[in-house]
Amino acid sequence: MQDDNTRLLGQETRGSISAEELDTVPWSYGDTDAMVEFSTDELTALCPVTGQPDFYDLRLSYRPGERLIESKALKLYLWGFRGRGIFAEDLAATLLKDLVAASSPAEMTVDLTQRVRGGLEIRTVVRHSA
Repeated sequence: MQDDNTRLLGQETRGSISAEELDTVPWSYGDTDAMVEFSTDELTALCPVTGQPDFYDLRLSYRPGERLIESKALKLYLWGFRGRGIFAEDLAATLLKDLVAASSPAEMTVDLTQRVRGGLEIRTVVRHSA
């Protein structure tokens, strides 16, 4: 988490960010049974073998602890995978590890589907629970 002087929210930003730069914001309703969900069909990465682009549908859901993931920071973090060679299964696990480290949720699920390429669709679901 960044300090208030280096937050991305409200700042003009160009380019992707690393997992260590992910912004979170305080969540004051820890006693509330809440589920936060993000979804996108704009996540891309490269096949680490062929270098061809892979296109993904991502569904991220989590029960916040004391911090919420800031949406602009999440978008910029995901953008960083565009030029990165990574298998679908590794991408799902990397997303989970990085987002749990940034936000310390009570639980989190990353549901990642690699769109059909070569006749196959790959879906990977990884979970974290406190």
